[in-house]
Amino acid sequence: MDRPDTADAADPLAALRSIARDPRSYVQRWREEHPDRKVLGVLPMNFPRELAHAAGVLPVIVPDDQQPVTEGRAFLPEFYCGFTRNLADQAATGRFDLYDGLFVADHCIQLLGATDIVRELEPRAPVFLGQLISSLSDRGAGAKIAEMVATLRAEVEAFAGTEVTDAALAASIRAFNRDRSLIRRLFDARAAGDCAFGPVELQDIVASAQVMDPDEHHALLSAVVAGRAPRTRDDRIRVHLSGHLCHAPRRELLEVIEEAGAVVVDDDLWTGRRYLQTDLDESLPPMTAVAEWYAGRNVALPCPTRVQHDVDWDQWLLAAAERSGAEAVVHLMPKFCEPHMLYYPELRRALEAAGIPQLLIETEHEGIPLESFRTRLEALIERSHRNRPAYA
Repeated sequence: MDRPDTADAADPLAALRSIARDPRSYVQRWREEHPDRKVLGVLPMNFPRELAHAAGVLPVIVPDDQQPVTEGRAFLPEFYCGFTRNLADQAATGRFDLYDGLFVADHCIQLLGATDIVRELEPRAPVFLGQLISSLSDRGAGAKIAEMVATLRAEVEAFAGTEVTDAALAASIRAFNRDRSLIRRLFDARAAGDCAFGPVELQDIVASAQVMDPDEHHALLSAVVAGRAPRTRDDRIRVHLSGHLCHAPRRELLEVIEEAGAVVVDDDLWTGRRYLQTDLDESLPPMTAVAEWYAGRNVALPCPTRVQHDVDWDQWLLAAAERSGAEAVVHLMPKFCEPHMLYYPELRRALEAAGIPQLLIETEHEGIPLESFRTRLEALIERSHRNRPAYA
């Protein structure tokens, strides 16, 4: 197991923050410490990193590196989302050299476009597209999931040049579960009234987990948790953040939400609860656990890229708001994110029926009009205050 160095141990939260904001340095260090092992880039949202970890590979969920899109503009149209245009730019400018290969398990047409750009511009790096079935209500969906998980395992073995044993996979499942469980504890505490960790800190914690070896991340996070006392939240307007399904919103946007007079109490963001909501069942055979994890993720936190007749994101959102006491919802929708755009009317209708104030903020990779957002957020907070009882 990797161990944090002395500097990390002195300020473990700063170490996690640094890795979240500069994953390249972490990956380079990991390579130096493991010269015979590979780094696999995986795209969100459903690739089971446990399979690659069990093969001795470092599986990194490729982040939006927040660099301006320059040469990448030539490869994807402007109506692709900022995340995918950033991925194309990483490939076009050599920043994708961080990874020895790229695996994808999702159907988003824009992610697939970015994958094709990587395949074209980085021929040295194998690219595997193994799509997991998206229609989870279909008869036989379980068998198709199991079949694709077995294919992913075989492809990972070919990439790593080693077998993924059941024992190694079970150990990787335990490691990722342990790390997710500890992060989830912080999110559950926040929803229950503890504001010891702000939204930017929690985003950094999750974003670093998406890059790091789970044992190393858990060691650092355990030190963070041990050094931070609970803090009861104040009477600011309680806000739930919804959206950003596969990459992080800008940190300055999270900051302006709280500066405007709100306190974030829960979310369903990719760099938030969506990443950590579902564990793998350690009592099952490991390959069965991976397959059931995928099938169960949409129940634990519905995703608009999946079809399941008895599961609704809007109902999950209402229940989450009730659990955390959220008084308003801020939708963070990346521009041109088709799954979110298609589902947004359902979310809006459900929240309106429940009398919960809401605000849609369309985000971009570059050029965030923060002061405009601040004004709109302040208006949302004022409306939310009117919903409070006069003599509470």
